[in-house]
Amino acid sequence: METITFPTKLHIGEHVLQGLKHYKKQRIFIVTDPFMVQSNKIETITMHLQEQNELKIFSNVIPNPPIENVISGIESMASFAPTLLIAVGGGSPIDAAKAMKFFGKQLRKIEELTFIVIPTTSGTGSEVTNFSVITNQDKGVKYSLVTPEIQPDETYLASELVISAPRNITADTGMDVLTHALEAYVSTKANDFSDALCEKVVVLVFDYLVRCYQDGSDIEAREKMHYASCMAGMAFNFTSLGLNHGIAHAAGAKLHVAHGRLNAILLSEVIQYNAGCGTLEQAYDQPTAARYAYLAELIGYEKSTEKLGVKHLVRGIEKLKKQLGIPTTLKQAGVNTETVEKFKSEIAEGAMLDGCTATNPRVPTKKAIEDILDSVK
Repeated sequence: METITFPTKLHIGEHVLQGLKHYKKQRIFIVTDPFMVQSNKIETITMHLQEQNELKIFSNVIPNPPIENVISGIESMASFAPTLLIAVGGGSPIDAAKAMKFFGKQLRKIEELTFIVIPTTSGTGSEVTNFSVITNQDKGVKYSLVTPEIQPDETYLASELVISAPRNITADTGMDVLTHALEAYVSTKANDFSDALCEKVVVLVFDYLVRCYQDGSDIEAREKMHYASCMAGMAFNFTSLGLNHGIAHAAGAKLHVAHGRLNAILLSEVIQYNAGCGTLEQAYDQPTAARYAYLAELIGYEKSTEKLGVKHLVRGIEKLKKQLGIPTTLKQAGVNTETVEKFKSEIAEGAMLDGCTATNPRVPTKKAIEDILDSVK
């Protein structure tokens, strides 16, 4: 038996941030990044909260938040004693806030409190998941925290917050959305409910991501990608992910490539590996190939054999990456071959241990992961 629950309340539509005005007499702790404060964009949020509330902003979150960042946030929270926690930003502030909430309670430094997320990028889907990723900088290792205790209580999807996202961020985060959907779709825990979400997400990404990239002020495209990101998060919260994210988690702290970009570089090779239709010598996996082939039909390719369908899907992904200026290799992303070789074994071992890899449709060997890295270096 499986039980599907979705406890996060979603707020969508026009003027969605005005819904924040109903919070009164709260001590609100806001977790965000320095840019949101320095650019005064945080005022887009605080303007709806300042009346009858006491606010404290923790804006020290850095990309790939390290353990020290989380500890600092917990200490700041403990001294403020909030009744409401709000994370504003991309994946890093959201992941950091989740970890602060969880470990703060574990350490008995904070009490139970309502947790709200307001994403400013369309990529991680973290606003609706019980996943968080924290980095140990000394070891160069990312750790996944997965627990219902960090599931957000409410999420405000305000597409106007992503209009100013730079083109490279739009591209990288958009490809992360696509990777989430593709991995959740072939996950060993996939079901009809997650399938419906993934299929819709794939269509939305291919219809609207390039539009966002070419014209950041295209509010319709921005809204569709914001919703796609959220739906992809809902899907993989049911199913987990796969090898693509397993490798990206293990490699991100070593190679210092943006998470979404790293996923995009790996994506075609991992798809072909999973289906057994690529250059790597793997047995053909008909059920996985059939699922990929169906997605190829959804993005406009004619119905064909399953193997050809996989090739069509890969072709569509590579065309999309080209339109978005996404590199096809690690070298093009600024990582030299020597660096890949130095960390290849360690990355492969880390990927095999990563929780996301556990639901990949094909159980990988260390050599297979190293071969995938060789293919994209």
